[in-house]
Amino acid sequence: MTMYIFSALLIYIFFGFFLFIFQRRIVFNVAGKPREPAYYGLKNVEIIKIITLDNIELLGWFSKPKSNQPTLVYFHGNSFDIGERAYRIQRYIQAGWGVLLFAWRGYSGNNGNPTEDNLYKDAESALQWVEDNTDQPKSNLIIYGESLGTGVAVELGTRYFFKSIVLEAPFTSIVDIAQKKYIIYPVRFFVLDKFNNYKKITKVFSPLLIISGKKDEVIPHSHSVKLFSKANNPKDCLFVDEAMHNNLYEFDIDKKVIKFNS
Repeated sequence: MTMYIFSALLIYIFFGFFLFIFQRRIVFNVAGKPREPAYYGLKNVEIIKIITLDNIELLGWFSKPKSNQPTLVYFHGNSFDIGERAYRIQRYIQAGWGVLLFAWRGYSGNNGNPTEDNLYKDAESALQWVEDNTDQPKSNLIIYGESLGTGVAVELGTRYFFKSIVLEAPFTSIVDIAQKKYIIYPVRFFVLDKFNNYKKITKVFSPLLIISGKKDEVIPHSHSVKLFSKANNPKDCLFVDEAMHNNLYEFDIDKKVIKFNS
């Protein structure tokens, strides 16, 4: 019996050590390079390079807004390259909005290592690129966070006031997700990149739109409900009964995003 307990303890420790060492590979599921925008049916989209504060070059796609339309800055999620978001941003481009879609360091062929702090640097650098290359003030920018990107959108929302912030499939914190997934471990003491949206959401004063699928199999819908309940006004939400984590655009959520910003 003692031998079984000892063996089980060794397995527990080994697996816990494995999770700790490789946690960033789990949180930041980096992907390969996208093709050029035209391959995805995107027209009048410029390929740009954003140089970060610590001299990392990020791949970005930029489409200019029409007349006095706003510009959407897209913070993508933890998997796939930016080409996988082409069908999403195309809807906003067709509406006349400007769009800046860029890839985090480590993603879409970019150099560098993604971490919570480094993603904040990337986002700040993207905002600086917009300031340097367009006439759009922050008050006319829509910050769009998708999944992991919601952690960056919320952080930027504590620093600046925007036209609006859109959170698609947000989480309360990475710690909460990890604790539910690895319930036998005290993960909250070992998570390196916490992205604590729940703690920060009361410091966000830009108009806020939260979108979530009630059947989300990756981030429980309850996270969105908790964030919405705690968030400041003005705020709105779109909770789609049949939607899961990755299929929200099958339910035309872009219409809600556009209406919220009109």
